[in-house]
Amino acid sequence: MKLKLAIASTAVSIALLFGQASAQNVDQSLRARLPKSILDSGELVAVNNGSFPPYEIVGDDHALTGASADLWEAIGGLLGLKIRHETVSGLAAVLAGIKSGRYQLAAGPVGDYPEREPANDFVDWVQEFVVFAVQKGNPTHIGSIADTCGQRVSVMAAGSAEKVIKQQSEECVKAGKPAVEVQSFTDQATSILAVRSRRADAFFSSQAPLVYFVSQTNGQLTLAGTGQKNGFEDIFQGTVVPKDSALGAVVLDAFKILFANGTYAKIMKKWGLEGNMLQAPGLNLATKRGS
Repeated sequence: MKLKLAIASTAVSIALLFGQASAQNVDQSLRARLPKSILDSGELVAVNNGSFPPYEIVGDDHALTGASADLWEAIGGLLGLKIRHETVSGLAAVLAGIKSGRYQLAAGPVGDYPEREPANDFVDWVQEFVVFAVQKGNPTHIGSIADTCGQRVSVMAAGSAEKVIKQQSEECVKAGKPAVEVQSFTDQATSILAVRSRRADAFFSSQAPLVYFVSQTNGQLTLAGTGQKNGFEDIFQGTVVPKDSALGAVVLDAFKILFANGTYAKIMKKWGLEGNMLQAPGLNLATKRGS
């Protein structure tokens, strides 16, 4: 057994050395714990909400690249399964598709919040922060969420940022200030376009994808509100699986293997996500860290 483990470890190390970060050997004990329906089909169907770079980038050919794609290629290797990615419009459609059984999971990362956990389980593998993308020079002077009264702010529809900015708008009105004009869109690209075209003053979203989007604008946009809570406490994000499913425990242990053998760190660093890494994956960390 020790010899087999040593050979497996060497194979992963060689793959990492040559840049094949996702190459893994099948872990038969892990595979044996999968539901029979998944074993019979030979694949996992993972749903996404369109491009969420640098985690999920949906190309013109509908192929998925990014950190999530690399991690799930590695997990597919561990489980001896094909990972089939499908794209839907909007987070609500993602969660509804998992609940109905149409998809086995959302590769993510999707925000793990206490109000979402009664209906879903989250295998968390990143920590995130929520900030603003604004025009160069930050002309409307957004330093934190408190500065958004009377401003036009784009968000992802049905996401946590939408809920928080709407709560902030109510606080603005209570204080006798103008409400926030909340503009909700179904995807990241349309949300950021609203700011680039000056139809919105800011896009309020997760820091990791905003860093990516801002880097693609040739200096037209910049980040604002960094280093602030902006209406959130600790934010954990991860893969979404059906509540209390056997699959969730398998996915958690698969991530533990990728953390332990260095694959997780290599993939996260490849995509510039060092600042979002966790020391270990966990199940439903939004409530566990708060308890």
